[in-house]
Amino acid sequence: TSPAEDKVNRELFIGNTTPEMTESMLTDFLGKAMEQVGLATHPGNPITACRVSGKFAFIELRSKEETANALNLNNIPYLGAQLRVGRPSKYVGAQTPHGNWEDILAKYMSGELKLPSQGGAPAAAPAPAPAANTGVLTRVVELKNMLTMDELTSDQDYEEIMEDTKEECSQFGSLKNLVIPRDGPGATKIFLEYMSTDDAAAAIKGLAGRTFDGRKVEAIFYDETKFANKEY
Repeated sequence: TSPAEDKVNRELFIGNTTPEMTESMLTDFLGKAMEQVGLATHPGNPITACRVSGKFAFIELRSKEETANALNLNNIPYLGAQLRVGRPSKYVGAQTPHGNWEDILAKYMSGELKLPSQGGAPAAAPAPAPAANTGVLTRVVELKNMLTMDELTSDQDYEEIMEDTKEECSQFGSLKNLVIPRDGPGATKIFLEYMSTDDAAAAIKGLAGRTFDGRKVEAIFYDETKFANKEY
């Protein structure tokens, strides 16, 4: 293959980007995501170049194999947008089968992600988020260690916490419902119901491990049935 043809085989189109996404941010975010779920075939960021142009960007990867793997990043949530990942229009090679980010994340979290390129063993050291113990993918997220009972006693504080939490957690996706129980076993926990499992996964990725007043936040998926039945 000619150098130009080889480059097209290692290039991907990233759609739905927003103006604040810089080339280095996209390279870092998408490269880390690939390493995290084992889409990179060997250590280090597989993305070698990125150029941003308005509402879209192009990334170049170090190998054709990793370029095909990176198609699995389609629909990955980033800064409130769902990025589209696909082959550039000038690509004329074979269409490689792939899933979307939610498929890959689900397989990664259940431990069944085995990409043929790695002989079944992930080459990438998994990043700290989201750990496999976050549970089965659902649209509901449970947050622990963000609040204390003292903060729930005053109505004014409670209203402010509801507003702040709503604003903060809406940046990860479409927040459908927010529940902060003031008594019972669920008191001091926060429950976020999103429109999709993608949004919920993005919230977990964004919130897990943050610290509030010295307390480390835990963020896990919560059973949708229990949530619907108000079993907090």
